[in-house]
Amino acid sequence: MTRKGIVLAGGSGSRLHPLTLSVSKQLMPVYDKPLIYYPLCTLLEAGIRDLLVITTPHDRAAFERLLGDGRQWGVSIAYAEQPRPEGIAQALLIGADFIAGEPVALVLGDNIFHGHGLAGLLRSAAARHSGATIFAYNVSDPGRYGVVSFDASGRAIELEEKPAQPRSSHAVTGLYFYDADAVALARTLRPSARGELEITDLNRAYLARGDLRVERLGPGFAWLDTGTHESLLDAANFINVMQARQGLQIACPEEIALAQGWIGAAEVEAMARRCQSSSYGRYLQALLARGGAA
Repeated sequence: MTRKGIVLAGGSGSRLHPLTLSVSKQLMPVYDKPLIYYPLCTLLEAGIRDLLVITTPHDRAAFERLLGDGRQWGVSIAYAEQPRPEGIAQALLIGADFIAGEPVALVLGDNIFHGHGLAGLLRSAAARHSGATIFAYNVSDPGRYGVVSFDASGRAIELEEKPAQPRSSHAVTGLYFYDADAVALARTLRPSARGELEITDLNRAYLARGDLRVERLGPGFAWLDTGTHESLLDAANFINVMQARQGLQIACPEEIALAQGWIGAAEVEAMARRCQSSSYGRYLQALLARGGAA
């Protein structure tokens, strides 16, 4: 059974105005790459090759120019439109034909994940074809997010959406792995008081039937939600520092695809030539020189 992948890159980016009055938030730079590269690479790291990017009618052409059909990375990228932002769970309804009864992973287009061992967690989640897997991260301001609470044994017992008095400091990140029931369950949801199909309600449906697995991302992981000017700058600084210190690119789709065996040296060389004047292009040349090993 093939797992599909969706990147939700819609919305108006109103918290980033005036920056996003003319360009999609997910096309903005985070240090040396467009923001969408980071969640896209999260799905690639999970081994997912059949992808759908959901964006606005206005921004669709720009995403198509940037990402194309995915063949340069040995994957398939299709596109769909979200005319109005009516909740994260709406992505499953928009992508229903694309999902076609298969398991699916959904990632928000403004979320960045990084950490040693992350790829293993992602692949394990992708290999589960029953129930749902979500990821929790300890934050200082949980009221801004969906929040998951645990019992004394560490089992998830409650999910709240942007609670005024959070019962836990564990925010639910913007990465969700669902089984083949996801679309049918999403169709049963009703809009919340703010008029959206809440992803928290879908996760509650899996929790109620005992099919929700929550992976806690500990201190060795970074989760960055780039929805504000400050967090966008923090993310750029984080990527800059990590890449400079380690000498490795974060969210390099050519490197991931080469390691997975989806492409060969010729495809990496083609991108290296296109970016030859940038540090990204030089990194790809170095990658080829050392035989693709990080």
